[in-house]
Amino acid sequence: MLKELIEPFRHPRPAFTLGESRGLSSGRGPKAAKAKDYNGTLARIWSYLAKRRAKLGLVLFMVVLSSGLSLLAPYMIGRAVDTYLGGGGEHWPRFLGALTAVYVGYAVSSWLQNIWMIDIAQETVYRMRTDLFRHLHRLPIPFFNRRQQGEIMSRLTNDIESVSSTLNSSAIQIFSSVLTLVGTVSVMLWLSPLLTLLTFIVVPLMALGMRWITRRTGPLFKERQRSMGELNGFIEETLSGQRLIKAFSQEERVIEDFAERNRRIMLSGYWAQVISGFIPKLMNSLNNLSFAIVAGVGGILAVHGSVTVGTILVFVEYTRQFTRPLNDLANQWNTLLSAIAGAERVFEVLAEETEAAWEKGASALPAVQGAVSFQGVSFSYDGERENLSDITFKAKPGETVALVGPTGAGKTTLIGLLCRFYEPDKGQIAVDGRDLSGVTRESLRSQMAFVLQDTFLFKGTIRDNIRYGRLDASDEEVERAAIAANAHSFITRLPGGYDHMLETGGSGISQGQRQLLAIARAILADPAILVLDEATSSIDTVTEVKIQEGLLALMKGRTSFVIAHRLGTIRRADRILVMQGGRIVQQGTHEELAGVPGLYAELVSGGEEEEQGEDHH
Repeated sequence: MLKELIEPFRHPRPAFTLGESRGLSSGRGPKAAKAKDYNGTLARIWSYLAKRRAKLGLVLFMVVLSSGLSLLAPYMIGRAVDTYLGGGGEHWPRFLGALTAVYVGYAVSSWLQNIWMIDIAQETVYRMRTDLFRHLHRLPIPFFNRRQQGEIMSRLTNDIESVSSTLNSSAIQIFSSVLTLVGTVSVMLWLSPLLTLLTFIVVPLMALGMRWITRRTGPLFKERQRSMGELNGFIEETLSGQRLIKAFSQEERVIEDFAERNRRIMLSGYWAQVISGFIPKLMNSLNNLSFAIVAGVGGILAVHGSVTVGTILVFVEYTRQFTRPLNDLANQWNTLLSAIAGAERVFEVLAEETEAAWEKGASALPAVQGAVSFQGVSFSYDGERENLSDITFKAKPGETVALVGPTGAGKTTLIGLLCRFYEPDKGQIAVDGRDLSGVTRESLRSQMAFVLQDTFLFKGTIRDNIRYGRLDASDEEVERAAIAANAHSFITRLPGGYDHMLETGGSGISQGQRQLLAIARAILADPAILVLDEATSSIDTVTEVKIQEGLLALMKGRTSFVIAHRLGTIRRADRILVMQGGRIVQQGTHEELAGVPGLYAELVSGGEEEEQGEDHH
């Protein structure tokens, strides 16, 4: 029945997405090892907890103390009953004082262990979340191409929070339950092996019941964690693509897909909770059965003088204490399974190889002149179809190289290889004669600046967004960069000027203004190699004219790679690479290529007609 209900949701129909991941698996590093077993995940969690061994030792001591005191109290009561039934009432005040001290000690030790464990748990989770965030920023671009942003965010939030809640309470509860169980059984065996044996009658039933329950809840909790990550990714995607959804009137379709994903979470969560809800019912029933057996048989033994009434009272209480830790263990086990499922997803990311891990033996790249060469470079995203084939060219220091060609020709992929977002399958890429495979990515990218088609601005002031190009730049240098990019005039018209606050993504200013800020950021970075990827594609012709001076000043003396459709930028290039189908089909200057029949002549002809149409408009 359960399998029939869940199975349809394990393989749902393909859902509408705003931008499917290309499944890029190329990072050209060692394949990441993934956490696959509970024992390995628990060992990783312990490696974090072990950093607070001293305090953890105090917690464990308090757990042992509270467990011992919880066992001592019933024993004292049983012995008091036997004593006072036979007289000895003069010791009653002393007994009450001792019993009060036991209960106070139990309360204090329980409170201390909880407070200290919360401190340990919060610090552990803090370090896990920090390590995960730090690691994410050291992972290669292909990792992010394979995953939705929301799914990654889910690991930083939901999965980490699942670990946090378990460490706060379940860890102590499990350890305390184990100690109480061992201590209870030991004392019970010492008091009466026969009654202990009768108590154990319910253990096989508990074991069978728990096995049946946990074998079903474990996969369900893991399925719920996975589905929650997918839902977060879908939510992030749809919120980012609201304009597209509305433009194509796909609201209802998106709502239906959300409902389907949400229903999958509901279904796995429903059955996980329903089945785990059998645990307290099962334990209470078996607890009552054990209590009845001990009370009945114990009464018979007391009548025949085999045991005392006090011993029976102790046993009845220990019977409850025997099943209570089993009940607690059963309840906490499901919480533990959920936390392990979350931790496993966190450690799966932490096991991914960073970019730095692929740079063994690499050295920092010193200040470069900007000579760039590609020699027989080929690359494939998926390892099957080549996206670039036998790319060979050279760019001298200070030259401007324009990349032109139809969509999908491989222009952006070539830039991605130059920036070492990906590694070539064949061939060599060199800067100033040094093979890039032997230099660190950080030292290479620190000498590059980018103005991309999709400009991203952080939440903060305009000044801080420009300063992102060089964090130690002064306010005067920031303003000079803005002036050079012709962004100063529009900035000063905004409320607050350079201190005007931008929201994430730069909402509140136009796309063209965002591009101007990106150009100012690149000017401030003062790079040796400049990359302009459709930098003026979202800027109107009038605005483009305004920034040409800034771009020319920026590109002067720097090796620049320009992906552009505007003929004004292409004509001024020292070298034009015409790409089609992942290959360079033509290369040369504008004058050399424009008069030769071929793809470039066709692109120029089409581009001139387009620009004439814009001017006429």
